[in-house]
Amino acid sequence: MSPLPLSSASSQRSSQVSSSLSQSALLQFAIDMADSLSAQDRFNRLLNTVRGSIPCDAVVLLQRTGSELKPLAQKGLGADALGRRFEISSHPRFDAICSASAPVRFQQTCGLPDPYDGMLKGFSGDLPVHACMGLPLLSDNRLIGVLTLDSMTPGIFDDIPEHTLEVISAMAAASLKTAMLLQHLEDDSTHRRNVICELTQEALTKDGGELMGESEVMKALKRELALVAPSDYAVLIEGETGVGKELVARTLHGQSRRAKGPLVYVNCAAMPENLVESELFGHVKGAFTGADRNREGKFGLADGGTLFLDEIGELPLAAQSKLLRVLQSQEIQPVGQDQISQVDVRVIAATNRVLQKEVAQKRFRADLYHRLSVYPVTVPPLRARDGDVALLAGYFLELSRRKLGLQQLLLEDNARQVLERYNWPGNVRELEHVIGRAALIANAESMPSVTANLEEKKKYALKARTACIECRHLGDIAADSILTSRTLINRPLVNNSSVDYATSDQVLMSGLTSKPKTVQGLGFTENNPSFAVGYSLKQMTETYQRNILMQYLEKEHGNWAATARLLGMDRANLMRLAKRLDIQVIKKIDRR
Repeated sequence: MSPLPLSSASSQRSSQVSSSLSQSALLQFAIDMADSLSAQDRFNRLLNTVRGSIPCDAVVLLQRTGSELKPLAQKGLGADALGRRFEISSHPRFDAICSASAPVRFQQTCGLPDPYDGMLKGFSGDLPVHACMGLPLLSDNRLIGVLTLDSMTPGIFDDIPEHTLEVISAMAAASLKTAMLLQHLEDDSTHRRNVICELTQEALTKDGGELMGESEVMKALKRELALVAPSDYAVLIEGETGVGKELVARTLHGQSRRAKGPLVYVNCAAMPENLVESELFGHVKGAFTGADRNREGKFGLADGGTLFLDEIGELPLAAQSKLLRVLQSQEIQPVGQDQISQVDVRVIAATNRVLQKEVAQKRFRADLYHRLSVYPVTVPPLRARDGDVALLAGYFLELSRRKLGLQQLLLEDNARQVLERYNWPGNVRELEHVIGRAALIANAESMPSVTANLEEKKKYALKARTACIECRHLGDIAADSILTSRTLINRPLVNNSSVDYATSDQVLMSGLTSKPKTVQGLGFTENNPSFAVGYSLKQMTETYQRNILMQYLEKEHGNWAATARLLGMDRANLMRLAKRLDIQVIKKIDRR
């Protein structure tokens, strides 16, 4: 694109920029490339070098993966930027950069929407007129990534010499290519084995996302997976519902030597007990009523690959002994067949139960447990993953943006804080659903009303569609956060005494009821703000919320509207929260 004419002051700035890429900076970068640094360290040092040489407000390194650009490192954008995945065809500026073989400098009058609108630190809403430049990163004449630079000073990039930009492009491309080689990020899409079974094909093609997270517990989990994946050890994945156990299984398969083989998924909870043997090992025609043809079992389909046994804790005891035999000998015998077949299958199992307790209570075979848990892996709950909520929120925001056909989907800072404070009992799956639901509501509010005139609808259709998720779009999540934050700051209404649940006598006196699925003894006093030991964070949080809500309702004589005003909450949100906490106000008429 042709640069705009610059003033003498702008020319002076550009001259300073062109000379700022010193030999010492290049030498330091070369040392960093040769040093035993992690890929993330190399990326950060690269961006620091670029930012020190070219004054800019934001610089982002993105890797091309298929039709998407994935941010690897950034300076100057919000925390959720690294969780986003930019579809090249949906962003005209990215499309122009990826189609070019030389740096692209966008004019100030360029009308193309900026993919970073609303994401630049210190600026809200659409970006005003600013300087924008993109450098395609090429390796062997193939685009492997993009480096973008943004500055709020118009014209700052226009007179930078091409040679300087070529050096920066070469530096960035070398850094990215080195990281791709070291971490084996290049996908080999030419070799896939066709799987006969429909479930096998679904397991290979189903989009399970990627294992995201930069918290210490997630880094430890990734190290564990990298350690055990190349082996053929049986792996038992344990963790709460919604933490991503299936994604961990896919990661193990993808990093193993069996990655080119099939990954067969089996839901043990959905298999009828009388068909377990047929499902796992197959059957021959006429083996039983309804067996009108030969059928290969899941172990046969997974030969040379991986068998993922999800919800293994739900497998009936009678079926567990049959599974034990194949784990010991790697031999299967289809129902109705005399011959025994040899298979080469790695087994990965997952459960949300604690199998050691199941073994102790005679609900799971001890010998099968020890066969499955050669290498046990525990997936941490979302509440234990410090700092990962914003990263995951960015990923789900981009997914929702695509589904809704939006140009941009943003997350208000207060809403992000609400997400980070919430306990997430449903883990990553709950976060995905909350973001999707909030995006749908925010998108509906951004659309013109049914009664809007034709001119307003035309204006809406022509402008870039942008939606922003606010606290009020988060529903019960925001209500929980408000109540928890207020109760942690305010003192209890009682004076220096433990707050207990309402007993049956108190219920008759106050008209408040709380169903008896509570845990007695979790008290709170001014002098001792600690809860009883031995209860989960979820139990303690709900206990404390229930206590405070009942006190405020008693203070307002069961008036929901007054209680909501006192707590600074929406009345509907308060009612939903009370329903979840099993609190209700009973009104009765006494005949005197």
